[in-house]
Amino acid sequence: MTAPLPPADLDLRLVRCFLVLAEHRHFGRAAAALHTTQPSLSRQMSRLEQQLGARLLDRTPQGSRLTGAGEVFLPLAKAVLRSSAQAAARARAAAQPSRLTVGYSMGMIVTPAVRELRHRHPDAEVVVSYLNWNEAHTALLDHRVDAAVTRLPFPTDRLHVTILYEEPRVLLVPRTHRLAGKESVTLDDIADEPMPRLRESDPALNAFWRIDPRPDGRRAPGGPFIEAIEDKLEVIAAGQAVAISAGAPASALRPDLTTIPLEGVEPCHVVLATRAGDNSRLLAAFRKYAQAHLTGPEPAGD
Repeated sequence: MTAPLPPADLDLRLVRCFLVLAEHRHFGRAAAALHTTQPSLSRQMSRLEQQLGARLLDRTPQGSRLTGAGEVFLPLAKAVLRSSAQAAARARAAAQPSRLTVGYSMGMIVTPAVRELRHRHPDAEVVVSYLNWNEAHTALLDHRVDAAVTRLPFPTDRLHVTILYEEPRVLLVPRTHRLAGKESVTLDDIADEPMPRLRESDPALNAFWRIDPRPDGRRAPGGPFIEAIEDKLEVIAAGQAVAISAGAPASALRPDLTTIPLEGVEPCHVVLATRAGDNSRLLAAFRKYAQAHLTGPEPAGD
């Protein structure tokens, strides 16, 4: 009878590499995201597969795909990393009971609330940390941040969400676009305009920012696929698409873009998100100051 394999002593760095590769399904893109090389990433995956005694990935001409074992391991790997992050965060919290990390996404200004918190609690360590557009939910549950100021929609399970203010949605176009300079536009004005599509994005996020489907049931026209929000600016400036946006005026992003008020669509909501059940003294204070001070930018011309 074959002796059972000893329990796998998992290297969390290898598990993290596997999760990035599972997200991108492509060794080249995953290696770039991890700031390593494809051969190094291949060796790391081989080590992880040796530790587990199972093949996790198959390479294909299009990239890579998870094996049956990889599909089973994927949610467990996420849970392992989340547990390790939570353990580290809770240990730090126990050692540093007066520490709060505030996350914020693109276009969010948290300075007034953070300044007030530091003034009222001078012994506390208050840290701010930038979050990518799709990081708020994971960063909170992984205890990388204790509060996040960002825009809906995003997954909110296991979170407490407080709406801070509304932002009107606008149309983002190149300055040479036929609609540039108009006082406002409607969805009918852009019925046939292609809009960028984010790869690997939450469907609710894509639907909200593309308004897809439209109120009359029509689907939003397809546009170029992009890997990151920053790519959106380039395809718009190049005249390949228009986009629905909110936040800073287009001129703050790049001088060849402009925004036009978009009539007849609901605004987006800027929110403060925290972990459900997290009622620390500092967090309660920050929520109070955020509601008092983070009320949205003053209207300004583009």
